[in-house]
Amino acid sequence: MATFRLQGSKVLAVDLTGDTVKAKNGSMVAYDGRMAFKKLSGGGEGIRGMVTRRITGEQMTLMEVKGEGTCFFADRASEINLVDLHGDKLYVESSNLLAVDGGLRTGTSFTGMRGGASGNGLFTTTLEGTGRAAIMSDGQAVVLRVTPRYPLSVDPGAYVAHQGDLRQNFQSGVTFRTFVGEGGGEAFQIRFEGDGLVYVQPSERNTIAGDV
Repeated sequence: MATFRLQGSKVLAVDLTGDTVKAKNGSMVAYDGRMAFKKLSGGGEGIRGMVTRRITGEQMTLMEVKGEGTCFFADRASEINLVDLHGDKLYVESSNLLAVDGGLRTGTSFTGMRGGASGNGLFTTTLEGTGRAAIMSDGQAVVLRVTPRYPLSVDPGAYVAHQGDLRQNFQSGVTFRTFVGEGGGEAFQIRFEGDGLVYVQPSERNTIAGDV
């Protein structure tokens, strides 16, 4: 299995001994040793995955790296966070995914409706199996615990990923910006219930939810 380690907080080093790693296309900044590179279609899920991602709009372009040595990955000086999976599933925004162990399976999952008024579906990338993943955030990510007693509401622009036994739903008509007089259009929060972890970033990106 490939070994993931951080060089500072913004560069990922992956040590390979004949293993493979899948990484965001164009994210490699250096390598030593002998490496072979291959672009993957549909996030490494083949033709079916490529078609699914085009239909859902959850685009992801990965490359496969195989060999012996060390590869270094980075993307726009984003902060990098390492997540370990032990047979469970991680849900992550495709734009926040930097690299995954070659043994992890990638997929696409329906996560809910963007409000009853629009009826638009939302999809996210999934990682499943045993291995390590590197996810990116705009600023150091915060890991928040969700328990049955304490659900969590998150601004979609700050959401990065989640894992565990969590249910999520979308509450339209309310946004954090509403309370400071900056709301407008259709907006929503993501509400998580159950038992698990949610990764959020201290920055908001534009989302398809309108003014959030």
